[in-house]
Amino acid sequence: MRGGRWRRIARQIGRSVAVWAVSTVTMLVLAGILPDFQLQSPDGDSATDIAVTAALGAGAFGVLSAVFWPLLVRLLLLVPALVLGLLVFVLNGVLLSVALRLVPSGDSEAAPETAVIVAAVMSAVASATGAALAVRDDDAYRRRLYRLADRRRRTLPPGPSSPGTVFVQLDGVGHDVLLAAVDKGLMPTVARWLGGPRASHRLTRWHTDWSSQTGASQLGILHGSNFDVPAFRWYEKAGREVMVCNRPTSAAELQRRAVDRTGDPGLLAADGASRGNLFSGGADEQALVLSIATRRRSRENRSRAGYFAYFSDPANAVRTALSFVAEVGREIGQSTRARARKVRPRVGRGGLYPLIRAFATVVERDVVVAAVMGDMLAGRTAVYADLVAYDEVAHHSGPHSGDAERVLARLDRSLALIENVAEHAPRPYRIVVLSDHGQSPGETFRSRYGLGLGDLARAGCGLPVPRRARRTHSGAEARAAVRAALRRPVEEGAGQHRPPRRSEPIVLASGNLGLVSFPDVPHRMTKEEIDARHPALLTTLANHPGIGFLLVRSERHGGVVLGAYGAEIPLDRLDEDPGPLEVFGPHAAGAVRRTHSFPNTADIMVNSAYDPADGEVLAFEEQIGSHGGLGGAQSEPFLLSPLAFSPAAGDGEELVGAEEVHRVLRRWLRESDGPQVPLTTAPEERAA
Repeated sequence: MRGGRWRRIARQIGRSVAVWAVSTVTMLVLAGILPDFQLQSPDGDSATDIAVTAALGAGAFGVLSAVFWPLLVRLLLLVPALVLGLLVFVLNGVLLSVALRLVPSGDSEAAPETAVIVAAVMSAVASATGAALAVRDDDAYRRRLYRLADRRRRTLPPGPSSPGTVFVQLDGVGHDVLLAAVDKGLMPTVARWLGGPRASHRLTRWHTDWSSQTGASQLGILHGSNFDVPAFRWYEKAGREVMVCNRPTSAAELQRRAVDRTGDPGLLAADGASRGNLFSGGADEQALVLSIATRRRSRENRSRAGYFAYFSDPANAVRTALSFVAEVGREIGQSTRARARKVRPRVGRGGLYPLIRAFATVVERDVVVAAVMGDMLAGRTAVYADLVAYDEVAHHSGPHSGDAERVLARLDRSLALIENVAEHAPRPYRIVVLSDHGQSPGETFRSRYGLGLGDLARAGCGLPVPRRARRTHSGAEARAAVRAALRRPVEEGAGQHRPPRRSEPIVLASGNLGLVSFPDVPHRMTKEEIDARHPALLTTLANHPGIGFLLVRSERHGGVVLGAYGAEIPLDRLDEDPGPLEVFGPHAAGAVRRTHSFPNTADIMVNSAYDPADGEVLAFEEQIGSHGGLGGAQSEPFLLSPLAFSPAAGDGEELVGAEEVHRVLRRWLRESDGPQVPLTTAPEERAA
């Protein structure tokens, strides 16, 4: 035992010396090629003096990085995440400048911008060297990963351990997109899990609620209830505010409501960890969780603690920062090529979007994956993590684009890394991969018709619309529909007789789902009330070619679905006559009825048109890959689960709704706590 300990110490010392030597050589090379970086006095020094200076400088830089970098990273928690990449370079350069000043010769110096470059190169080389030396050393590999773990819980009590479970959410990846990526060879890890005689996982399609977006799905999955979440954003008349699922205050309130409704803290309440999610799931360990971002920060509760855990290693910081810059360049290049080739459909990808994409595809991915690795090495029972990279890119490049496919390949490598880390964890782990929704392709409503949903609703209310919208074909159609409904002309100067502001609607968009609310009416308006106030509104919306159907409350029928050509189907008759819902599939009626029961459902719920021939919808937001309503792949995510778990759904059954997925995941966690008998040996499994 003691001999093994001394051998590990000797190996560690040997690696440290090797990294120091490589860093010294790197500094010498950089001093030779960069004009503003020198390791000798103006009068010149001997080669030996220069080498000693480089060695001392490299050593001082390494010590300063190890000692002061974690303290500097704590300060980064106060800095917006999008400037994190630049600060990594700047702070590294400052440490190098300080290290050079500590060298006894006093002759070393570097211009500030050169110091940034030298520090970045040295950190990257040192990281690569250390990783290469430790590649065949499991103990070293494990120790390196342990730095990312919570040091308060690194070991489990003695005795056999039940398996832990890791849930990895690939945000926005639809069931069919995953299968296509496997067929194309983009996701070899997933392909290995699914294919061949040694397959370890099964794939299950599930169906979202009407609100096919992360807020509703993840709240239902983690907390067992997404009741009264009609969309990604909606107006609540009681509180007179717009709720937005990715706003910290809204996320905290939605989580509180779900906990109150179920009486349960969430899926992860028993020794769980929540990483990169909108909601905590009741986990004790939380990092990058939006619903706790508004709480007072403490040692036990920091929404951005995951950044500190990851960037406390300067090698991680530099590697991620370099990847961040490369991703920004990649996005600029890809968007430039799309414009040059006149790719259609296309949306704007300028402004801050390259930085936002790089944060989602690099920083968030690296930090969350590292946090999951730390949780596994700490032996936590259940971990749920969300990787948002694909969803962000697919919104702007399209769900089937080459840009999005390359992101899927990188996500597969993250899954492989998590799988490899499981071999070093103190307990066995079962890895479940799932998605919260898919994405449906299609151009935007505005690009096809020249006006947005808000413009169309204003036209239906007899309110003025922007001159730009009035000139479009669709704008003319809307005004013609108004004239027909009112049976009187609407003059160009109608805006001069503008109705009081109180009657103006609030129009919100969630992908291809639109919500129209009248804030001056304290209750959910009925069809009869809307017709009395704005006789042309419902007709204008329902007959527009870009609208699939409307949902409104009815004094006579309770609730009705409206479609083109006067279609009006009561909700209790949808099963026998789906009307405009037929094209949206067999689960549409149930999803619409459920949303109708929500207290905060909008006065008018608007779902865009859907073309089943090509699976396209029309987003009310500026997205060419969208989700949030009904229509196509957005409503069909997946569950990829180990064969050791029971099937997500029985033969002939379908998994419908995020709340049902929550119950499945609960069942699997209970199975992990029970006798460890492979479920594939059960009679019903053999029969299948």
